[in-house]
Amino acid sequence: MKEKLKILAELTKIRITFFVMVTTGFGYIAATDIFDFNFLLILFGVLLLACGSAALNHYQERFTDALMSRTKNRPLPSGKISPAKALEISVLLILSGIVLLFVGGNFISTLFGILNLIWYNGIYTPLKRKSSLAIIPGSLVGAIPPIIGWTAAGGYLLSPQILMIAFFFFIWQIPHFWLLLLVLDEDYKRAGMPTLTSIFSKDQLSRITFIWIISTAISSLFLPMVALVQTEIVKYLIVFSVILLTVNSLKLLKYSEEYSSVRFAFRNINFFVLFVVSIISIDKLIL
Repeated sequence: MKEKLKILAELTKIRITFFVMVTTGFGYIAATDIFDFNFLLILFGVLLLACGSAALNHYQERFTDALMSRTKNRPLPSGKISPAKALEISVLLILSGIVLLFVGGNFISTLFGILNLIWYNGIYTPLKRKSSLAIIPGSLVGAIPPIIGWTAAGGYLLSPQILMIAFFFFIWQIPHFWLLLLVLDEDYKRAGMPTLTSIFSKDQLSRITFIWIISTAISSLFLPMVALVQTEIVKYLIVFSVILLTVNSLKLLKYSEEYSSVRFAFRNINFFVLFVVSIISIDKLIL
């Protein structure tokens, strides 16, 4: 049983899909300032939908995964589960997620949930085999979950608040992926995937990624400007975290093949996003 749960967790990329659920919750809280029963239904619905999408991605990439050191031990290439079973689990999770999202939310939020599934599995996944710049349109996948939460809570779709939140998560996705690319470049090449290191040197890509990290940091400063933050202390904390992220990311300007600065920057930008989401949520719910 324990082994089956472990395989299911790997197949559904639970650590990533959990964060999809968190950003959906952030959109909901930003719109309503409350927890309620629908909030739980929407979170669980999005989690199931994201897990189904992740399992479908495993199915789609099972052959390239077998060629990469990072992914060759995943459930499908390692033979822990059959492709047909993985597809069956994926369909079950996707349908369950859509139903829960519709029950807890509304037609618009369900539509965005389906759109995100199509964008990730139908557009981004095949596109990244064709273009090293696929992550730019693919970053919409990270921008849509908070919109699902916002619209499920009855928020106006074109409100400046949700547009700014979506923009913040969209920008973050790009340096997040490129930092991974700096470490896993040879693995991607081994699987025949186009990478930006065929256009830029790693030193150049490291500096470009630094600029995107700073852009992510600056975009967070617009969140208080659209009335998403009420208390002064949270505004100061965001400014402080922006300064800290900027200073810590300066190490990227001196690229090292030891990757220590890249790994540090990867952890740093993810903690930064989690920190901003957490303190704004606390501001909305408690302060």
